[in-house]
Amino acid sequence: MKLEEMTWYEVQTHLQESRGIILPTGSVEQHGPLGLIGTDSICAREIAWAAAERCSAIVAPEISYSPAPFNMSFPGTVSLTPAVFESVVRDVLTSLAHHGFERIYILNGHGANLSILRDLEESFQQMVRVKSWWDFKPVNILRDQFYGDWEGMHATPSEIAITQDTHRIVRIDDLAPPEKLSPDYIAAHAGDKHGPPDAHRESFPDGRVGSHSGLAKAEHGKKLLKAAAHAVAEDCLSFFE
Repeated sequence: MKLEEMTWYEVQTHLQESRGIILPTGSVEQHGPLGLIGTDSICAREIAWAAAERCSAIVAPEISYSPAPFNMSFPGTVSLTPAVFESVVRDVLTSLAHHGFERIYILNGHGANLSILRDLEESFQQMVRVKSWWDFKPVNILRDQFYGDWEGMHATPSEIAITQDTHRIVRIDDLAPPEKLSPDYIAAHAGDKHGPPDAHRESFPDGRVGSHSGLAKAEHGKKLLKAAAHAVAEDCLSFFE
């Protein structure tokens, strides 16, 4: 069930049976030469919708705009300051809580959101749980099986594959693999700590950060989405109950 497609009567009735809701979060930013600008939001939203069918949950409209300053040298990226993003998410959580939602499951698709979301999770205590769709073992088994070290950090083949399954496929036949990242680089830049936008584009001119998105396939995306939706649904049920 999608919150924006329900009447308030239907929401009121649902609250008599369940106090849980899923809130997807993503970004509006470049995802390399093959990735859609809304990749992070698309992945979180599509997985949330599929998970909700399994656990009879409501899914709130996704929060797409978020911090992505490192990608502002790539056309199409829209970035919020961390303070604005925190304020928007806090107001959404407060509104949902006001109406009686006691368990708000944030399904995230953008690394730079995590530190802010985790602070809010702590602030709202037992009411909020934050998970990214790639947090689950069955999903990571598939990511490793399909792509290995080429999963990289940004414009990953796994997220591109999901959008290929749910939306459209962009092809560049002669797309070469990017430079592989060292484990030290990955550790130092976790959470999308990629520095100033111009320097970031100079280091990664096509927008991929160690990710060979040319390996993505729609059939991979279908399997990844199914695995993630199943894992999220199970986690939601345990949280809601």
